[in-house]
Amino acid sequence: MKKVFVKSYGCQMNVYDAERMADMLASEGYSETAAMEEADLVILNTCHIREKAAEKVYSELGRVREMKKEREALGQETKIVVAGCVAQAEGQEILRRAPAVDVVVGPQNYHNLPRLLKKPRSERVVDTEFPIEDKFDHLPKPSRAAIRNRGVSAFLTIQEGCDKFCTFCVVPYTRGAEVSRPVAKILDEALRLADAGVRELTLIGQNVNAYHGEGPDGSVWSLGRLLHRLAEVPGIARLRYTTSHPRDMDDELIAAHRDLSAVMPYLHLPVQSGSDRILDAMNRRHTSDEYRRLIARIREAQPDLALSSDFIVGFPGETDAEFEETMRLVADVGFASSFSFKYSPRPGTPAAEIDAQVPEPVKAERLARLQNLLEMQRQAFNHGTVGQTLDVLLEKLGRHPGQMAGKSPYLQAVQIETDRHAVGEIVTVRITRAGSNSLFGDWVGPGSQAAA
Repeated sequence: MKKVFVKSYGCQMNVYDAERMADMLASEGYSETAAMEEADLVILNTCHIREKAAEKVYSELGRVREMKKEREALGQETKIVVAGCVAQAEGQEILRRAPAVDVVVGPQNYHNLPRLLKKPRSERVVDTEFPIEDKFDHLPKPSRAAIRNRGVSAFLTIQEGCDKFCTFCVVPYTRGAEVSRPVAKILDEALRLADAGVRELTLIGQNVNAYHGEGPDGSVWSLGRLLHRLAEVPGIARLRYTTSHPRDMDDELIAAHRDLSAVMPYLHLPVQSGSDRILDAMNRRHTSDEYRRLIARIREAQPDLALSSDFIVGFPGETDAEFEETMRLVADVGFASSFSFKYSPRPGTPAAEIDAQVPEPVKAERLARLQNLLEMQRQAFNHGTVGQTLDVLLEKLGRHPGQMAGKSPYLQAVQIETDRHAVGEIVTVRITRAGSNSLFGDWVGPGSQAAA
């Protein structure tokens, strides 16, 4: 068989897309490899969210080009594909700047890869038009063996695209408008994953809680209603979802956190800033106090909630006082984990055209202060679990002999000393110690979700 190497950057959606590309190419005679130098096909599945994303891709393509030359010298052909959001944004520019690239394909078009790869080398192609057809209708189902090989936790795309048009974000331009998959197709995929041993599903989408898919009865289903249906799938014990927008946390979804034991008490809900003026400039369409009140409502429904968020510091025009408002919001709300970044302009977004860019040293100082506070909160949350008993989904062998590794309901990594091999089991663990990035504990017995 020919071999394919896929390198994914960025979000969980890209991880999911990479798996689906591998599934699709398996039927074309490709097997996956973790060693790029032995690959007949190299796919860079790119992300455009972070600073200088395109330049990082071109730098990586330089290394892949050299590998391609070395293989050609040995009489081995290598094709190079650039996929994902940088492909969508850069298009023909990639072929111009990186002559070694054979195919450029956007995130809505990768189902066309088998056809594109059959074209002769002289026909280097770009496929970034937003298609009319649903790519999921053209993707083959992964084999049971492939699913089992990926572990007991899986991503499941239920929605793509975004209609929010935050002024700093490229997603509406690279992923397109919001589109939700029908409930029946999601359920079919969930049943297939569960049959292969998956115990935990993370529902993903660029704006996942804006889900509005067609139900079996023809009506529109919300994410809350979908969670209720997926909680009934035999074998699926845990449900998560990401990434959400505060404007789409409706009553039905909040109630699902209260009523469904399968929905984990962990929520990633980006706020980005604590300043109302900055939130307005970002086109977030909520205020800092609305965010605070929303969190209070969710915590009333689910008192054990662990909260995660995203923050951008140094948005154009942000003053010292406005940054302090973000610091106050973090202190008021309290987060178990978070992601924080310096603002960086994305070409083509409205914020990139604002003249009042914050100097880099100021952004760096603000980010350091914010990350210090967020890290203090993360460590406090982790240390607060010491002495507690938590259900842990065991996912793999630990780093050392006699260990197993898994995840807590709060998405924390947990290491357990045990000689048993129990991948896929949910067990009760007494947490004895909190390290810098993992919890450590003792196996107590079967978890409360063990029979789910």
